[in-house]
Amino acid sequence: MKEKKGFFKRRKKALIIFAVILIIGIIIISNLRSKREKTVKVTVEKVEKQDLESIISASGEVKPKKNVNISAQIPGRIIKIGVDEGQNVKAGDFLLKLDAIQYEANANRDRALINSFKASLIKAKARSKKDGSYYERQKKLWEEMLISREQLEAANAQDEISKADQESILYQIKQAEASLQNTLDHLSKTVYNSPIDGIITSLRIEEGEIALVGTMNNPGTVLMTIADLSVMEVEVEVDETDVIGVKIGQLSEVKVDAFPDQTINGKVTEIGSSALQKTIASEESKDFKVIITLENPPEDLKPGLSASADIITADKKDVLAIPISALVLREKEDVDKNKKKNEEPEEGVYIVENSRVKFYPVKKGIMGEMMIEIVSGLEEGQEVVVGPYSALRQLKDGLLIKPEEKEENKEAD
Repeated sequence: MKEKKGFFKRRKKALIIFAVILIIGIIIISNLRSKREKTVKVTVEKVEKQDLESIISASGEVKPKKNVNISAQIPGRIIKIGVDEGQNVKAGDFLLKLDAIQYEANANRDRALINSFKASLIKAKARSKKDGSYYERQKKLWEEMLISREQLEAANAQDEISKADQESILYQIKQAEASLQNTLDHLSKTVYNSPIDGIITSLRIEEGEIALVGTMNNPGTVLMTIADLSVMEVEVEVDETDVIGVKIGQLSEVKVDAFPDQTINGKVTEIGSSALQKTIASEESKDFKVIITLENPPEDLKPGLSASADIITADKKDVLAIPISALVLREKEDVDKNKKKNEEPEEGVYIVENSRVKFYPVKKGIMGEMMIEIVSGLEEGQEVVVGPYSALRQLKDGLLIKPEEKEENKEAD
């Protein structure tokens, strides 16, 4: 009997050991199975409310609002320059003078010609008066049948010739007066006065040089440039993909290379209606001119300085935002497998739920520098996968992930 009890005792002990080994094996197998499930390392961030600004950046140069090029209107030798580059001038101030001898001689010639024609006109009037009286006498004699018809017609013809000569001289006087007016106009253009208040920003000529008038293919001599520096602008070139978002009155922050530590505020005051013409034709994207008028520019700001502008096209406060890198495009899942997928891919983000990811379509708002507004599809506090790009390409609904710290957090630690 004792032997039988010992046998059962030994058998029970073996069963317990076997059960323990079986449990341990099940645990090991389940652990191995969970380890074999693919895990993707990702970086996550929480959806938070932020202030966003949508900005378009462009580069260009500083220009005065009023900028006048003084060009040669008539040819001539420059005999006197009354200003220096950088000098302030008032409207009406003397700038320079061209040699006027030829134009003065032409004016004297025209005056003399007019006087000559006026003297001839006096003679013509006297002759016309005489011939007119003679014709009237001949008419009376014809009525009394004292002269022949030929004599009357001759007197009439002489009267008409005298009147025509008088009219001809009058037209010659008008022609000479027009010539004199043109000569005086040319003579007045030998002296140049400032059309505006400003500063001489460019003086490109010297005394003794010949000023040339421009033609269709050859530009004339630009004598000097006068600019009114009281109102300064920045002319930038904005890409065709961005110019649609630019509107008159939008605020802008301008940086001038010569003033690296200073930001100048401005407003958009002009937007080009057509693309800028490139020197070399190409199939690259087109640029449009945008003018930004500066507010309180530095006194020593000069035309031609290089500048860059950030145009604020939209500004929103306290809106849900996520990093732009979190957005992914995914083809829409179709229940009917045989149906062709002609729809455009949907845009959304991967949300973290219980260490796994799920795709959420979202509706975007304005885009900031690194963040983008989410109008609908997310709630504050949710965690979204923001990178890396290689990991985002692998993600699918239900995939197990392993969140990692962001690089800046690691460096801070």
